[in-house]
Amino acid sequence: MRRSLVSCVIYFLITGSMFAQQKVERCLPAGITATTVVSAEGVQTDVSHNVIKKVTVGDRLRALKARCRKGKLVDARGREITFYRLHGCWGNPPANYQEILARQSEEIEKLQKRYTVITLTCNPDGMMIQ
Repeated sequence: MRRSLVSCVIYFLITGSMFAQQKVERCLPAGITATTVVSAEGVQTDVSHNVIKKVTVGDRLRALKARCRKGKLVDARGREITFYRLHGCWGNPPANYQEILARQSEEIEKLQKRYTVITLTCNPDGMMIQ
């Protein structure tokens, strides 16, 4: 009996978390999925290997304990979550790149006053841009 009770608890924990994750994914804006890359960076594991470590939207939403409330994504504190795709992945930057980056910083700062902002990298493959 005890074994079946433990099995039931494990089953409900697994299916409950999957169900909650599916509900959260329904609230994602168009063009963004749980597998959309938030950040990616090269990590050297040893002398001869580099591995790209990627963090996804799903990872960030789990970390924020996000849920879907009234059709909107909110974090554990009830603050609405929004997404911002970063600019600045240029091999050869445009002449006005400083203006673009300054405007981006202002926009993010303004959004952070009202939302929990998840910034999406402009370089989802994590490879060095030259």
